[in-house]
Amino acid sequence: MTAQLFKNARIFSPVDAGIPAAGKDQGKIRIHDRGALLVGNGLITDVGDMDIVRGRTVMGMIDEVVDCRGRTMIPGFVDPHTHMCFTELREAEFELRMAGTPYMEILAMGGGILSSVKTVRNASEEALFEASRRRVQTALRLGTTTIEIKSGYGLDTATELKMLRVIDRLGREMPLDVVPTFLGAHAVPVEYRDRADAFVDLVVGEMIPEIREQGIARFCDVFCEKGVFSIDQARRILEAARTAGLGVRIHADEVHDLGGAALAAALGAASADHLLAASDDNLQRMVEAGVTAVLLPATAYSLRKPYARARHMIDAGLAVALATDCNPGSSYTESMPFVIGLAVVNMFMTPFEALTAGTLNAAYAIGMARSVGSLDPGKQADFLLLDGDSPTILAYHAGVSPITAVYKRGKRVF
Repeated sequence: MTAQLFKNARIFSPVDAGIPAAGKDQGKIRIHDRGALLVGNGLITDVGDMDIVRGRTVMGMIDEVVDCRGRTMIPGFVDPHTHMCFTELREAEFELRMAGTPYMEILAMGGGILSSVKTVRNASEEALFEASRRRVQTALRLGTTTIEIKSGYGLDTATELKMLRVIDRLGREMPLDVVPTFLGAHAVPVEYRDRADAFVDLVVGEMIPEIREQGIARFCDVFCEKGVFSIDQARRILEAARTAGLGVRIHADEVHDLGGAALAAALGAASADHLLAASDDNLQRMVEAGVTAVLLPATAYSLRKPYARARHMIDAGLAVALATDCNPGSSYTESMPFVIGLAVVNMFMTPFEALTAGTLNAAYAIGMARSVGSLDPGKQADFLLLDGDSPTILAYHAGVSPITAVYKRGKRVF
């Protein structure tokens, strides 16, 4: 067994009680001002005050001692909602949005998601992998050690399977954990325009069985929104996915209060994401069902929309997670530090609540909390060192990354 001792660190970690941290518990952080982390074969074996950990450790059995020199140590970020598997950027579309063209109009003109569908369908698998790999590497440098990546720029069976193969390869060849999500119902493709129900038939009758056979995806997601997929269509897809053994998640109530949050609650989904327009009643249903709210402040920033009501959600007892929503249209960022800064400044979350949202609660949203999301014995030694006295530096030092080191399973990867 390879043993490592990371000493002289200011350790900040969410408290994992076996469920997502909600309400007042979201701001609870375990702190060791002069802490140490003991790692064996990539897993945490002890954590706490440095003198106590050293007293419990046979120093002769330690292969490596790393002096963290008083830097802040936090868990590696978990990014639970990305569309990072794509090829071409959409800068011209950004210009249109900045000039005031609504996103749904851009989508109706064949832009938005449909523009990326065209380029991803035409891309070779190797080209798609290489373009996605560069973005995943950037996310890693910015502290993300576990990431969810969705398909959804295929909208046909062959391309969706191609995307999932690329996503799976990213997880095998890059030094971070990747959780693949099938998002075949991301938009209605051009060839099914005005025939959304027929496309749902394809997703349910052909895509999901093929996805199950391929065996790569862990979750199924649906973009449930006015002009995209209705509540009934989303329910049909997600129920079929669950029958096929996939976990379910949902893009819910981003533009209109369509009832996606209520559907997530009724299905017991792992998460409902976006939620800018979700009603109080439907958010309460999520609380009662134990569904995690994944909020995407960089999307609101990019689309110039009001931010999701994070403060209200937390005060109402809802577990809140944060994600980048990295995609080529509405949120082109791989940076969890940027997202955390937006959450603190514009969504009125405390720095500790935002830390929990970007680590532990994010891990619960993608079924990874048993192994990542907090610095606890038995979990992977995925952690970051920050140039600051506390996690507050993530929001306070705006526009830069305060991350000086990224560790995955005890190995320094940046």
